[in-house]
Amino acid sequence: MEYQWGHIRRFNAYSNYFKQTFGERLQKVTINAGFTCPNRDGNKGVGGCTFCNNESFNPSYCVPEKTVDQQINEGIDFHKVRYRRSSKYLAYFQAYSNTYADIDILKSVYKPAIDHPDVLGIVIGTRPDCIDDEKLDYFKQLSEDKYLIIEYGIESVYDKTLKRINRGHDYKTSIDAVERTAAKGIKVGAHMIFGLPGESRDNMMKSADILSELPLNNIKFHQLQIVKDTQMSKDYIENPSEYSFFDMEEYIEFFVDYAERLNPDFVIERFAGEVPPKYNLRPSWGMRNDQLVNMFEKRLKERDTWQGRLYKSR
Repeated sequence: MEYQWGHIRRFNAYSNYFKQTFGERLQKVTINAGFTCPNRDGNKGVGGCTFCNNESFNPSYCVPEKTVDQQINEGIDFHKVRYRRSSKYLAYFQAYSNTYADIDILKSVYKPAIDHPDVLGIVIGTRPDCIDDEKLDYFKQLSEDKYLIIEYGIESVYDKTLKRINRGHDYKTSIDAVERTAAKGIKVGAHMIFGLPGESRDNMMKSADILSELPLNNIKFHQLQIVKDTQMSKDYIENPSEYSFFDMEEYIEFFVDYAERLNPDFVIERFAGEVPPKYNLRPSWGMRNDQLVNMFEKRLKERDTWQGRLYKSR
């Protein structure tokens, strides 16, 4: 059976999406361009989001002391060894908020990636409160020549949670940013975390219905992990009873239920993640991402279900 996303896998998978779009595998090259965030520099707060430690997900070549061009070239060299099938790349501006600067600064930061012959597209990670019409007009212009997607950290659809994790914005701000970006014809991604303190499993499940009404292209999920040297790690040590974690099998079952309710047009880029052990305060699942995907797909087949089976558009 072929599903509406054009292949036989039971969810709208990121890898298949790029093969359909570009005819080949693309690999992300992560870049740290030296940005900060408004809840770090005092504009909205200090300390950043309580869960955030960028060192836990940045590769070794990715440091702001290196130029963007240098990071791209070193990243390509790294991936040529690790993923030999890749010959073209996406420049992923990941660390902190990559639209949090004057438009002229943004243009100078993105130019090396735009001009690089092996870079077919740009992924811009940012916050929904760090965008405006001038920047969106610039990104719309870029998107006419390059694949471009703006990935917003939404994290939760509940204002109480966002306040607790020191996010510095509410969910309405996320809705506004996503809708304004999509209205410009720019692809939009979102990042979500399952298991934030104060949210029940029912709260998390209901977010599938809420998010499904947004004009998203891609969506990325992670289960909560307690990263060392964060404010959340301190809170967890002091208040462990306020945190609830998934074991691996439980999470797979949860996400099958979740995917059934999720808009089938959304490309699922990732549904779980593993923090490097040296940064993880709690025991990890010890599974590679491809192993988790295989388990997820196996369970979809066993239950004879698929992404969006229970989705109902409003």
